[in-house]
Amino acid sequence: MWVPGAVLVGMIALPMLVIAVDSSIRKKNLTVITAVYFGLLVGVFLNYVAILALTPILPKSGSPVADWLPLILGMLLCYICTSLLLQTRNDFRFLIPYVEFVRDVQGLRPNLLDSSAIIDGRIADLAEAGVFESRLVVPTFIIDELQAAADSSDKQRRLRGRRGLDVLGRLQASKRLNIEVLSPHDQADATAASESRVVSMAKLLAGRIITNDANLVKIAEVFSVPTINVNDVAIALQSAFVAGDFFDVRLSKPGEGPGQAVGYLDDGTMVVVESARDQIGRSVHVSVTSTLQTSAGRLVFAKPEESRL
Repeated sequence: MWVPGAVLVGMIALPMLVIAVDSSIRKKNLTVITAVYFGLLVGVFLNYVAILALTPILPKSGSPVADWLPLILGMLLCYICTSLLLQTRNDFRFLIPYVEFVRDVQGLRPNLLDSSAIIDGRIADLAEAGVFESRLVVPTFIIDELQAAADSSDKQRRLRGRRGLDVLGRLQASKRLNIEVLSPHDQADATAASESRVVSMAKLLAGRIITNDANLVKIAEVFSVPTINVNDVAIALQSAFVAGDFFDVRLSKPGEGPGQAVGYLDDGTMVVVESARDQIGRSVHVSVTSTLQTSAGRLVFAKPEESRL
């Protein structure tokens, strides 16, 4: 008499349990769901093939081994296949072109970062501020480029490379950002220019490029790949320096104007200091007189602070 009641309770409890589990998983990732699906599917298929192959040597039906081996082997194979695909789901996307849902919303496109945008550093502040809702993608050859720059014998290039690696580490450490490191699908163009490889990868992923390299923007326009120029974004934002700000800069070469000297900040910003040509090779405390932001970069004009000379 208890069987109908148990069946009724089970019919009510099972849907409620499924709904509760589904509600507890707030953020669902299509790649994870697809990897689990394919893992279970491949595991079941391999289990079927394995049982067919072992049938001639298995004991007759009714023995514990014959009854439990298919279940245990199936669970083991499903776990191994699912775990493998979850760990390699980013590579799996390139190897097997399974269907992905494409939405007509620009904010959901993946954003590829090139080396100039990473070295610039402002992309980290923009990303942490929530400007980009979709994931950030860093190609492996960009990391190789930053590593080569960090190991360069040229001091300026070495500083820029190390700064880029620091910014990349900051991006990866942020819990608010979804950043992926991906290898290009086609390794045949490994000798091509970095700009061409970035454009090709962005086109493959149907994404857009984030850069502050004006030449890369022009190349991307030829292939109809959307770009975001960090320098163009900065034009609409308040400058990092305003008139009257003070900072130290090391002057490295003469400027174009009479008496001018030029120095560079860690992010590559050029600082033009008036009446300081005799201070070349030294670190000078300066005050900002004006700033100029263009798509090609940022210029800071300053003068030596008399009290610190």
